[in-house]
Amino acid sequence: MATESPATRRVQVAEHPRLLKLKEMFNSKFGSIPKFYVRAPGRVNIIEHIDYCGYSVLPMAVEQDVLIAVEPVKTYALQLANTNPLYPDFSTSANNIQIDKTKPLWHNYFLCGLKGIQEHFGLSNLTGMNCLVDGNIPPSSGLSSSSALVCCAGLVTLTVLGRNLSKVELAEICAKSERYIGTEGGGMDQSISFLAEEGTAKLIEFSPLRATDVKLPSGAVFVIANSCVEMNKAATSHFNIRVMECRLAAKLLAKYKSLQWDKVLRLEEVQAKLGISLEEMLLVTEDALHPEPYNPEEICRCLGISLEELRTQILSPNTQDVLIFKLYQRAKHVYSEAARVLQFKKICEEAPENMVQLLGELMNQSHMSCRDMYECSCPELDQLVDICRKFGAQGSRLTGAGWGGCTVSMVPADKLPSFLANVHKAYYQRSDGSLAPEKQSLFATKPGGGALVLLEA
Repeated sequence: MATESPATRRVQVAEHPRLLKLKEMFNSKFGSIPKFYVRAPGRVNIIEHIDYCGYSVLPMAVEQDVLIAVEPVKTYALQLANTNPLYPDFSTSANNIQIDKTKPLWHNYFLCGLKGIQEHFGLSNLTGMNCLVDGNIPPSSGLSSSSALVCCAGLVTLTVLGRNLSKVELAEICAKSERYIGTEGGGMDQSISFLAEEGTAKLIEFSPLRATDVKLPSGAVFVIANSCVEMNKAATSHFNIRVMECRLAAKLLAKYKSLQWDKVLRLEEVQAKLGISLEEMLLVTEDALHPEPYNPEEICRCLGISLEELRTQILSPNTQDVLIFKLYQRAKHVYSEAARVLQFKKICEEAPENMVQLLGELMNQSHMSCRDMYECSCPELDQLVDICRKFGAQGSRLTGAGWGGCTVSMVPADKLPSFLANVHKAYYQRSDGSLAPEKQSLFATKPGGGALVLLEA
């Protein structure tokens, strides 16, 4: 797995309606036909994302994806178009890639993937290309549409260059390059996009990056429901504030335990250096941190540094003006969530008779912790989770970064038809008609495959 490159598959385009439509739109847009297509899936994280704290995560790829039709050209012109008219065309020189962090426009995510590959190989002269992008992952819904586009663009660029990289190398490059747009994420989204295999979820661990199959219960189906509240990680500071709160909590815990705190960035590093269990880390958190919010001055006193050092050496540019940090709550969430990820995998491996119920309880605990300790939920997500549980979900929780986007629910297979009908009626058919129809989405999904290159047979 570690050295394997993404698959290349030959397909009869005429037999795939979506590919055929993409080919026809490409021809009408650029007056030529694509040389190849690249696909990268979205993902749902079944148990929470704490990848940027150094902890393992448990996502699966969904069947929804980003598809790009590509034609390399002899000039240096990069022309990007999208099948969705909401996303305007964009063109630039492939040798002058500028990514505007202040505006997370759709084409900037493509540029992230391209720039990541370009910089990895140290290339200054990139060939141009015509690209038409088509995606069916609901945007800003927590299903990682933006990372799928970054991964797709990375694989497009690699293929145009005729170079080879392993799935793991591609995942690491794309995770790093997405930060060009200002998102301080971990590597979960990019890893599952490349490493996913049909029919299985993955436990993904970091440093070094590795993935282990996790067989999900056969009697249950995962259902994704969009709250219709959009949250764009790159456009808001909520997400990056959580990353910084976790970083500060790690430094204060390290200082409390007389470790070299200035070198510590992630909560997992504190546990690793102390060599203790997650349960013991929760006890250390109780001793070292107080539940009341910390202000910047108190953090500086605890660490023995100046406000200027805090701002310039620890905080990211878009968190320098934050006035309160909830360190105790964030650390408690991360350590308890890391334990739930491992418990989830263990239950899947042991497959007890009440497996679905046990896994559902972990998902429910996860949502409560996200809502109360991490504060990354929102009223609509909480309402949707309650509705899903009421109509038969054994477990339901927010998925993705939070503050909007989707829930993921584990539903016994025999209850699926009534579950879908009841949730649709209770959440989407509101009497006030407040939910935009184009954002409404409720669907069952199964673990899909990873990114690949498609050639016309």
